[in-house]
Amino acid sequence: MSRPLARYLPILDWGRTYDREALSNDLIAALIVTIMLIPQSLAYALLAGLPAEMGLYASIAPIMLYAIFGTSRALAVGPVAVVSLMTAAAIGNVAEAGTAGYIAAAITLAALSGGILLLMGVFRLGFLANFLSHPVIAGFITASGVLIAASQLKHILGVDAGGHTLIHLIESLWQHLPDTNLITLVIGASATAFLFWVRKGLKPMLLALGLSKRMADIGTKAGPVAAVVVTTAVVWLFGLDAQGVKIVGAVPQSLPPLTMPNLSLDLVQALFVPALLISIIGFVESISVAQTLAAKKRQRIDPDQELIGLGAANIGAAFTGGYPVTGGFSRSVVNFDAGAETPAAGAYTAIGLAIAALALTPLIFFLPKATLAATIIVAVLSLVDFGILKRTWGYSRADFLAVLTTILLTLGFGVEVGVSAGVIISIFLHLYTSSKPHIAEVGLVAGTQHFRNIKRHKVMTFPTLLTLRIDESLYFANARYLEDYVYDRVITDKNLTDVVIMCSAINEIDMSALESLEAINARLRDLGMRLHLSEVKGPVMDRLQRSHFLDELTGDVFLSQYDAHHQLGAGGS
Repeated sequence: MSRPLARYLPILDWGRTYDREALSNDLIAALIVTIMLIPQSLAYALLAGLPAEMGLYASIAPIMLYAIFGTSRALAVGPVAVVSLMTAAAIGNVAEAGTAGYIAAAITLAALSGGILLLMGVFRLGFLANFLSHPVIAGFITASGVLIAASQLKHILGVDAGGHTLIHLIESLWQHLPDTNLITLVIGASATAFLFWVRKGLKPMLLALGLSKRMADIGTKAGPVAAVVVTTAVVWLFGLDAQGVKIVGAVPQSLPPLTMPNLSLDLVQALFVPALLISIIGFVESISVAQTLAAKKRQRIDPDQELIGLGAANIGAAFTGGYPVTGGFSRSVVNFDAGAETPAAGAYTAIGLAIAALALTPLIFFLPKATLAATIIVAVLSLVDFGILKRTWGYSRADFLAVLTTILLTLGFGVEVGVSAGVIISIFLHLYTSSKPHIAEVGLVAGTQHFRNIKRHKVMTFPTLLTLRIDESLYFANARYLEDYVYDRVITDKNLTDVVIMCSAINEIDMSALESLEAINARLRDLGMRLHLSEVKGPVMDRLQRSHFLDELTGDVFLSQYDAHHQLGAGGS
């Protein structure tokens, strides 16, 4: 029983070998991550247009639940920039920011996202995330990073600008530019500059001062906390809130409350598609980070169980006053670099954040929103990678077009349009490229049993024999293309008597493709030619044997292409 149970409760696996050394490493990692997450969680709630405390709430129960159900030993779950932006875009369509309905919509969105992820995990649908190509994801995240940074400029300037697209944001910022609060601008610009310096310059300085690498790491991760402390103290000491500096204000001093999602039919219908998109994007981001970190320690990630872990985390967020969460890149890398051994590090982080929610929230009353905006800007600009355009241009023009389109649509029409377009473009590119598979006419390399493309190598061929290697599985989208290709090739060649389809790269033949093969076989028979197959893989042959195709085949099925070449060419001449 323990093994099947451990399949769905990975904590039973790593928990058996948990020892004092793992405890020590996990506690140190949790301390570092907690220091980083306090300002980050508050900032991402601000980005989603939600009360600051919801960022903390979304970082407590979800982490605990992921520690039980997740398979990654380093992934840190909680609010992330892109999902926070998508949350704001989704719930902004059904409720006005700052209202109880807006908060209720965010909680419902987390519940829907959690339910979708759980169902995908139970039915093992993790493969669906593969339909989002990595270039498209990179383009979407880059555009989202630009949008997020632009959306936070209003807090740096201290104005009431808005908009969900880059054009609207720029227009709104320009119109409100005369209303800039200079004190807010000084605070925001100073915090931004300081945080950029912290990322690059603080650690070398601390090491030069003689601190150990571990202490220098902790000091660097505490940089955002220092910005929060200093700017909050400045606003409080000089009463800058009375001079127009916008502050966080009162934050409830409590543990996450018990909340219930609003599952009314109208709200569920309005939020279902955004929840689906958030689930897919969140899962892709999370699994990418988890697999990258797991590979460094030769650990294994189960994508379907990750869906269950993330689903449980989001449902936990929905019932404890949070909003949609996923595995974050920056916090997970910090968790890994800090020495986290098991998911227990996340549980200890949750305890640290719970203590912060109980004890520290009164201290952030005077925290300027400009500081949180600076935290977001510095975090998301590391995600912006316009170099993907240059790399895809040099490697694949189709991928370049997909990336460029995703970036432009995200910037011009918002994140929902951008991510929807990304999914559609990814699927379209797959269908387009596989609908025109590479087909090579091959011949025998002299002195070997290898067959290569006649256009690339000097090979032996026979005038009566045509061998075609198809470098793609055959299915409905490319079946007709194969028919047309074979017909166009043989119709003008009067010397041909035999055609061999080399199947070494064919992993599957669906019903549409089978009918095309039958049509090719019949057409060649009418032209006085025979159709043969070679190097058919076992699973493909199993399916062909369940059809009438092999009974009607005019030629033979050869174990190897060399056998076909020898018998039909050399043997037949």
